[in-house]
Parts: sequence; C-alpha cells; structure tokens
Amino acid sequence: MNIPQTICLKDFDPGQKHGPERVALLVANILENGDKCKATDVYIEPWVDKLQVCFRVDGVILPSTELPRELGPNIIARLKFLANLLSYRQDIPQEGRIVQVDSLEGIEVRVSTFPTIHGERVALRLFRRENRQFILEELGLEPGVLKNLKDAIVERTGAILFTGPGGSGKTTSIYSCLSHIAKTEKTRRHIVTLEDPVEQILEGVSQTQVSPSTGFDFSLGLRSLLRQDPEVILVGEMRDPETARVAIEAALSGHLLFSTLHAGSSCGVISRLLEMGLEPYLLTSSLRLILNQRLLRKICPKCKGNGCADCNNTGYQGRLLLLEAMVLNEEMRRAILNRADRTTLEEIFVNNDGITLVSHAIAAVKAGQTTREEVLRVLGSADCATVLYSNQGD
Repeated sequence: MNIPQTICLKDFDPGQKHGPERVALLVANILENGDKCKATDVYIEPWVDKLQVCFRVDGVILPSTELPRELGPNIIARLKFLANLLSYRQDIPQEGRIVQVDSLEGIEVRVSTFPTIHGERVALRLFRRENRQFILEELGLEPGVLKNLKDAIVERTGAILFTGPGGSGKTTSIYSCLSHIAKTEKTRRHIVTLEDPVEQILEGVSQTQVSPSTGFDFSLGLRSLLRQDPEVILVGEMRDPETARVAIEAALSGHLLFSTLHAGSSCGVISRLLEMGLEPYLLTSSLRLILNQRLLRKICPKCKGNGCADCNNTGYQGRLLLLEAMVLNEEMRRAILNRADRTTLEEIFVNNDGITLVSHAIAAVKAGQTTREEVLRVLGSADCATVLYSNQGD
C-alpha cells in the first residue's frame, strides 16, 4: 500500500486557467487515489502558501500531496456541486453527500466543509458499499466479550449500546450482530434500522436512511418506526435527549435495541444518558450490555514492524479491534440508582473483573499483534502508560 505523492499534476501549468473539466478531473483523481490506498477519509486543507491533501489510512493521517493554493476554491466548489451544497456560501459549515462518484463504483462520500482563515477546509468520508460478510466470530473479540455479546443479542428486549470515536468500527460491530440474528436464528425476527448513512446492505434487514435536513431525523423516524411492529431496531446514533428517551423506552417495551452515542468509556455512556435527563430506573431496567471499542494498527506481517513498501514504511498494516464490555450487575445497578459519578462506576466495573480496553490492549501487545506505542497513541492516558510499562517484562 503506497500513498500517492502526486495527484493529477502532469498537465498542471501555473500560467493556465483551470476550467471546470480540469478541476472535475482533479477531484475525481483525488477520490480515486483515496480509494486505491483504502483511505477512510480525505482532507483538503488550505494553508498560507499551499493546499494540503491528506489521507487517513488505518486511523492515521498521512500527507499525500501539496497543490497550488489557488486551486482550493475551485476544488471545493466542485465538491459542493456534487454534494448539493451552497457554493456561494464560504462563511458557514456545510454537510452533504455525493451518492455516486462517476469514476468509482460502490462509493458514497460524506462531504463536510468548514471555514478557516485561509479558506474552506473540506473533510471527505468514504463509504464503500462492498459485498461484505459481517460475521460476529471474525471480529477478533476476546472470548469473554464474545460470550457477553452473544448472550445479549439472543434476548428479546433491552438495549445494547456501543461507544467509541468516529472510525472505531462501531458500525461493523453492530452489522455483525444484526447479521448474526438474521442468519442464525430459526425463528425470523423483524429487523429494522435507521442510519445516517446506510453504509452496507444487509440481507434480511430492512434499512432506512434518515435525512435530518428534511426533518426526517432519528427521533421522528424512531417514533414512526415503532408503529411498524419491529422486533430488533438499530438507531444509528442517540444524538439528542428525545431520541435517547424514545429509544430506551422502546427497549423496555418488547424491542431489542442497538445504538451508539458519544462517550469516553462504557461507564461514560451511563453518565451521558443521565445528563440527557433519563431517569436512573430506566437505565437499570433497559441496559443489557455497553460496549466501548477502539481500533489499533497491527504490526505488518511482512516486515514485523520495521517498515516496508507494503505498509508504506509505517511498520503497521491492518487493524485489530479492542472491545470493552460492561454487563450491569446488582452492584452497578444500585450505583446507577444512587446517581454515582463516573469514577465510582469505573471502580465497580474494574473490581468486578470487567474486561477493559487496557487489559485487552496488554494481551494484544504480549501476543505480538501491536506495539505499546500504538496502544498509547490510541488510548493515550497516563494510567494506560503506567499499566503497559509495568508489564514490560511479562
């Protein structure tokens, strides 16, 4: 895997004007190169004297090429046109989608623009509609986590919540759970989703893409969906208190609910829901499993971390999943009912032999799958460093 260092510059002449056709070719070339190196994101950012193009590969931002700064407005105007955004507004953030890229099959692009002092910056998230198989057993989960997850998804009611930063693989984990239900259970359950966007097509699952710009958001979609007699529901994200309240109530009324929300840890999910105004008794009655996950780069199997052409001299290739799973026991439920703070909840979790991200990371380092430096890059806390290096001789 090699990061392209030049992008469509063979015909570039500083003395010539770059018309719509040439700019369109340049934009297509940027997206094609992003797809070739399996980038999840492409960033186009103006600086004082240049336009920097970067790709995010395996969770790490890698510079690709530098373009003349004067191309920035035309490139971004082209992307806005493709995403149906307002090309004449450069002073506000905008979000949109490119549903189909002409030169790339099965690629959808989420476009986000943001004004800076040097011009507009654009972030592109690439969604590949591949014919993938989502198999729960192939996620590489720690055996205890896999058992907890399988025990939770056979239930008929309750909420299974995932947290983790963007790009940490939450959608893949949830899709694997839904596919497991659809393909392995003898009695078919009505599985429905509300997503933004629909990233992959799942066999046996009824999928819907919400459109917040038209008012069809998660909250409205979920309230309407409950009248469709679903049994298993995926709500892509609990973005607001109303969506969280309706989702948790659905989990209490005969539905198995999957969703995600932003929090720093499994215990942070509980604190976040309490901050949204949900009553503690709703959480203790509905939450079956909370999962917190991260993706770590794996040591390149060919060069064993030294760097080679296959891994673009990074020493890493591919990623492995770290997943922390929290099942609510009686002690945890009592703490939630008493509105205990996050520190107290985390102490209870660890003291009850909870499988944490750090413990999973230590096992991955000992197995030679990744490095301490990569763990610190992703988890990045002083406590993590202390635990990792205290195990250096193990």
